[in-house]
Amino acid sequence: MIQWLKAKFSPGKAREARRMPGRVRVVRGRYDAAQTTEDNRRHWAAADALSADSAASADVRRTLRMRARYEVANNSYARGIVLTLANDTIGTGPRLQMLTGDDAINSEVEREFELWAQEVSLAEKLRTMRMARAQDGESFGVLVNNPDLDHPVKLDMRLIEADQVTSPLTASLDDDEVDGIRLDSYGNPFSYSILTSHPGADTWRFSDEFITVPASHMVHVFRMDRPCQHRGIPEITPALPLFAQLRRFTLAVLSAAEAAADFAGILYTDAPANGEADSVEPMDSIQLERNMLLTMPGGWKMSQVEPMQPATTYAEFKKEILNEIARCLNMPYNVAAGNSSGYNYASGRLDHQTYFKSIRVDQTFMALKVLDRILAAWLWEYLLDRGLELDVSARTMGRILPPHQWFWDGMEHVDPLKEAKAQETRLNNHTTTLAHEHARQGKDWEAELRQRAREQSLMRDLGLSTALALPAPPITEQDTPDE
Repeated sequence: MIQWLKAKFSPGKAREARRMPGRVRVVRGRYDAAQTTEDNRRHWAAADALSADSAASADVRRTLRMRARYEVANNSYARGIVLTLANDTIGTGPRLQMLTGDDAINSEVEREFELWAQEVSLAEKLRTMRMARAQDGESFGVLVNNPDLDHPVKLDMRLIEADQVTSPLTASLDDDEVDGIRLDSYGNPFSYSILTSHPGADTWRFSDEFITVPASHMVHVFRMDRPCQHRGIPEITPALPLFAQLRRFTLAVLSAAEAAADFAGILYTDAPANGEADSVEPMDSIQLERNMLLTMPGGWKMSQVEPMQPATTYAEFKKEILNEIARCLNMPYNVAAGNSSGYNYASGRLDHQTYFKSIRVDQTFMALKVLDRILAAWLWEYLLDRGLELDVSARTMGRILPPHQWFWDGMEHVDPLKEAKAQETRLNNHTTTLAHEHARQGKDWEAELRQRAREQSLMRDLGLSTALALPAPPITEQDTPDE
C-alpha cells in the first residue's frame, strides 16, 4: 500500500500527469436575472448599456423635465411633495457661524452676511434650487454683480433653468463637450454655454445666441447617480408613471360614481319576455318629484342603482401608490400624504428617522456645493469693500475658507417633553454638549447663552426670581384628598 502511494504521488508522476492532456472541467455559473426568457423578454426590453451621459441625453432629459413639470403643476400630491422637500431642507434659510477665534470679526461677518442674504433673498433662491432638482434634475446659479443691491457687497446669484444650458450646434459633437458643459483634460467643468433666452420663451432670438460662463462663476448642483455623470435627471423620475396611474384611477372612480349617480332608479320586471306585463318603452325616463307617491306599470318594479364606486380598496390603493411614489425621495407616507391618522407615536418616530437623515445629508450637500461657493465669493467682495489688502489669489480664496459652519432649522419633536428629558439626561451623563444640542435645533450655542445671560441679568435688575422652576412631584394615591 505504501509503495503504491509513493508511486502514485511521486514528483515524477506529478510532472508527467501535468504534461498529459486531461479533461478540462468547465464551471457553468449563471444568474437567474441574467437569463432572457419568454416571460421576462418584454420586461427587460428597454435595458441598455449606455454610459451615464448617453443615457441622460439632451432629448431624454428634456422629455423627463416636461413630464415632471406637468405632474408637479397639475398633481396636488406631486406639488405638495416637492414643496415639503424644499421647505424641510432649506427652511427659513441657513445661518452662518464664523470660527476664526476673533469674536469681533466673527460677529461682524455673521451680521453682514445675514443682511446680504436677506437683500438677495438667498433662502428663497435655495428653496427654488431644491425644487428644481426634484422636478428638473439639476439647478444652475450664476454669480453676478448686481449694482441695485442695498448692501456694500454687490454679489448676487441669478438662477437659470436647465433648458438654457446647452451646447451650440457647432460644439455638440466635441468630445470635451457634454450638452453645454465644456470639460478640461481632467474631466472637470471648465465653462458653461448658456442661451441668452429660454428656448420656450415668447421672444424670438437666433438659435446660436450663447454666452460662455466660466465654471468659477457657475453653481451647478444635481444628484450624481452614476460615475462620470455631468447632467442630472429629475429626482421624481421613477414616480412619474405612478403619478399618472394615480390620476387615471382617481378619474375612473369619479366617472363611475358620477355615472351611477345620474340614475335615480331602474324599472325591471320578473315576468318572462312573453309574460303578462304592461308594455314600457325601453330607455324611457320618468320625471320624479319629492314627497310624492309613484305607481309603476303592471308587472314592473322600481329599484335604485347600487353605488359600486368608490370601492373599499380605493383608499388602500391610493395609500400604497403614494407610499411607493415617496420612496424615491426617502419621504415617509404620512409626510407625502399630509395624513398621520394611521400612525402611532413609535411608527411616526421610526419613519421620520430615515427622512431626517436624508434631509441632513441634503443640507450638507447644499452647504458644500452652494453655500461655501457663495461664501468664498462674498468674503472676497467684502474684503475688497473694506479696503483690506489681499495676499492670496481669487482662486485660492475660493478653495480655502476660514473656519465656519452652517446652521439650519431644527426638526420639531413630536413629544417636546420626552425630548427635553432625553436632552437633560445626555447633558448630565456628559454624552453630548450644549453646542451639539443647540445645533440640532438650528441655533448658535454662544448666541443662545449670551441671550440667556442678558435675560437673567435683566430679571435680577427687575427683582424677578431667576431660580428655575422645579417640576411638581407626582400625585400618589395617599396624597389624593378624600371626597
